Amino acid sequence: MAQSFDICIRGAGVVGRTLALLLARERLNVALVANTAPAPEAADVRAYALNAASRTLLESLRSWPDAVHATPVTHMRVQGDQDGEVRFDAAAQGVPALAWIVDVPALEARLQDAVRFQPQVELVQAPVPAALTVVCEGRASRTRSELGAEFDIAPYPQHAIAARMACEKPHGQVARQWFAPDGSILAFLPLSGEGGSTVAVVWSVAPPLAAELLALEAAAFAQRMQAASQGALGALTLASERAAWPLQQAQARHWCGTLPTSPAAAWVLAGDAAHNVHPLTGQGLNLGLGDAQALAQVLGGRDAWRSVSDLRLLRRYERQRKTALAPMGLATDGLHQLFSRPQGPWQTLRNWGMKGFDHSGPLKDWMARQAMGTR
Repeated sequence: MAQSFDICIRGAGVVGRTLALLLARERLNVALVANTAPAPEAADVRAYALNAASRTLLESLRSWPDAVHATPVTHMRVQGDQDGEVRFDAAAQGVPALAWIVDVPALEARLQDAVRFQPQVELVQAPVPAALTVVCEGRASRTRSELGAEFDIAPYPQHAIAARMACEKPHGQVARQWFAPDGSILAFLPLSGEGGSTVAVVWSVAPPLAAELLALEAAAFAQRMQAASQGALGALTLASERAAWPLQQAQARHWCGTLPTSPAAAWVLAGDAAHNVHPLTGQGLNLGLGDAQALAQVLGGRDAWRSVSDLRLLRRYERQRKTALAPMGLATDGLHQLFSRPQGPWQTLRNWGMKGFDHSGPLKDWMARQAMGTR
């Protein structure tokens, strides 16, 4: 007899696999639609900044990577385009780390292992019938489009370039970020453990500049990055391929509904299929994991007589997550808009504001706790 599933998750990335494991703990039968496309030839150069809340969640699923693949950030330095600077220190917050920079392949491998040993989760090659379909396919989700879920997109005039750089000096567990006068944003995220000298780079630049940088030879690219980082880590060497993608802020108008082909069944969105933010605050995956945890809690805490397809439950999840996302989305977009204005008065204002914020005491501590997920 064919397997009967409570939930079908479309998308087997980090959010999809995490959700599958969480729902399995609630004794729900889960079908996880795995990607059958051939593995890309180039190594994945992405890295995620995960906060304490995300670490606790993944540890509870026995899916946290080992120390060499999850580098603790003990300091953060954010420099404006004049003399403005903001500093965060883990010791001042009374925590061991502000965040952990996690290698994407290592995290995905741990989640794959956990799913393989979870009998409540079955990997399938194509979507199967279920009371609830969860769409975790990422920002370009085809299923979301097929369901007619409207996705409001506000493109940023920037592309992100991601790469790995080998540095002359150790990173010292410091995450660094530079805002340039032309609106470019460069971030160095420490990798390879506490004593490492490799960083993951996310460089948000205008599309013409992105094309120029991607076309450079490796040595010339490294020189441009060394200049943009003000030589903070000495000489740099490109240690990976380069990847690039356009940036946007986006959110679905509705995160749930009934399936057109089966009115008794429902669908719901999670992760990048539901919302996108600019990477300048490094909160994208933290928000997606928050979706997975909230949805699992809502479904796991339902009355015994309620189906997982009950739209009242799904709308409760949608309201919770939209409320949680609003402050981060506004802050991220506001920072981008502020630093995208090259005019002198704006430059003076934002650098003055950075210096004031750095000495703001309780406000700065509150923002740190928000980002760390420890509020």
